[in-house]
Amino acid sequence: MLLFLYGTLLDPQVLVRRSGKARLPRRLRPARLPGYAKVGLRGTPYPTLVARPGMATDGAILRVGESALARLAAYEGADYRLVPVRVSTRQGPVRARAWMAPRWRAG
Repeated sequence: MLLFLYGTLLDPQVLVRRSGKARLPRRLRPARLPGYAKVGLRGTPYPTLVARPGMATDGAILRVGESALARLAAYEGADYRLVPVRVSTRQGPVRARAWMAPRWRAG
């Protein structure tokens, strides 16, 4: 699965620890998600995304297998859901999924 990452999982040490895959950080590729802003998740130090026309969020895309995806989903927890998004990359637009919390949780 192709993921768009924009928060703590961009940190290579966090990504390795949470995915269980030492080589994943090398596969991160810069990407931008147009139409969304990164905001705080109410009551936590973590970010989420909210739709905001005219805004964009920088991050990275990463292709992960099932075992890494399961571990990352456990890390993200019940507050987040994988949502289909269309991101811009150097090679052009691609479809991916991004973890987002419900709008009412955005701070």
